[in-house]
Amino acid sequence: MDLFDQAEKEIEDASRPLADRMRPKTLEAFVGQTHLLGKDSLLRRTIEEDRLFSVIFWGPPGSGKTTLARIMAGETDSHFETFSAVLSGVKEIRAVVDKARAQRHYHQKKTLLFVDEIHRFNKAQQDAFLPHVESGLITLIGATTENPSFEVISPLLSRARIMVLQPFSDEELSIIVRRAITDKEKGLGALSLQVHPDALEHIIWSANGDARTALNNLEAAAFLVREKNVKERKITRAVIETAFQMKALQYDKHGEEHYNLISAFHKSLRGSNPDAALYWLGRMLDAGEDPLYIARRMVRFASEDVGNADPRALSVAVSAVQAFQFVGLPEGDLALAQAAVYLATAPKSNALYAGHGRVKQTINQTGTLPVPLHIRNAPTRLMKDLGYAKDYKYAHDFENAYVPQEYLPEKLRGQVYYEPTDRGYEKIIKERLMKWRKIREAMFKAQI
Repeated sequence: MDLFDQAEKEIEDASRPLADRMRPKTLEAFVGQTHLLGKDSLLRRTIEEDRLFSVIFWGPPGSGKTTLARIMAGETDSHFETFSAVLSGVKEIRAVVDKARAQRHYHQKKTLLFVDEIHRFNKAQQDAFLPHVESGLITLIGATTENPSFEVISPLLSRARIMVLQPFSDEELSIIVRRAITDKEKGLGALSLQVHPDALEHIIWSANGDARTALNNLEAAAFLVREKNVKERKITRAVIETAFQMKALQYDKHGEEHYNLISAFHKSLRGSNPDAALYWLGRMLDAGEDPLYIARRMVRFASEDVGNADPRALSVAVSAVQAFQFVGLPEGDLALAQAAVYLATAPKSNALYAGHGRVKQTINQTGTLPVPLHIRNAPTRLMKDLGYAKDYKYAHDFENAYVPQEYLPEKLRGQVYYEPTDRGYEKIIKERLMKWRKIREAMFKAQI
């Protein structure tokens, strides 16, 4: 490499985002995911012994999926290729396969193919890669934030292991961020930044387990102070507020304020007060709370505190999640507000929540009771001879598609877990259940 190439490389490196520059290149430098990379773990041993297998990393954004793929290539004798599931087609697949054959023939190297967002892999692409993954010509490393079970064809899934990555903990993010602050070669160490503890804490909290977000936010804050005198290069809470373009309200994920606000929001919904619910929702959003965390709490609330008093509540809450994911910030906030008002004004019932709790208690006390023979599946002759499905009554063969028969284990016969209220749609459910119980009691009395 001549001086011109070296200078060009230095300029290129300096222009790369901090998150990319700080990407670890070795297993020893990688922070987190100890459930996958701990001592004597399958993945670590596979990398250290250069015996790679196809794998799909499934995890949230910024959890290290791409970094792990690059480490797998860098720490083994592998040729690394990347493939865009969105921009590439069968022609590009053929080119990758040809390169893989050349690497194996001329350099005796295996090809590690990294496919980011593998959930966007269409069936034609997957079918084209399948025989080459099966033959071992290509070792496939996929990365996805979506459940691969729904998007990747079964033959390809069966030839790859699914490994789940977790969001980084606050402690792990602290190590990653502090490393970027002090690293003089790849990080921000040359700036001699002074990062106040509360500012560092907010950078970590607002990242919500996403290392890329944490480093991007740190870089944005550093940009605001980098031209100042060395002694004045201080990243404070005020600098963070400016860099994030939102006010960092009193909201400490490690302290009680985080829990106080979500508790106030939940209790306002339960108390059927839409005004208070909107206020606490606004407070959390302005403080930088993860909107999807709030949305998940509303989905839970829809089942726990509304339940079947208004079955539509769950659909509204789930729709709010989907709407926010589709629209994003800031417009998506309104979908959350709509769901909050709907939940606050819906009739309330915790009958479902209470019934579910009683079921868990029963299971803990009674263990795995056997399924009654008459409601077991009987796909084989042997099972039928053993009495499986014997005397089962098919409900649709009877008037109003109802016929009394026992569905619980013998030991739990007659047990009631779900007791609907007289509120909202549960009143209709209660009337229906009472009618069926009377029919069942009359039939059982007639049999005595």
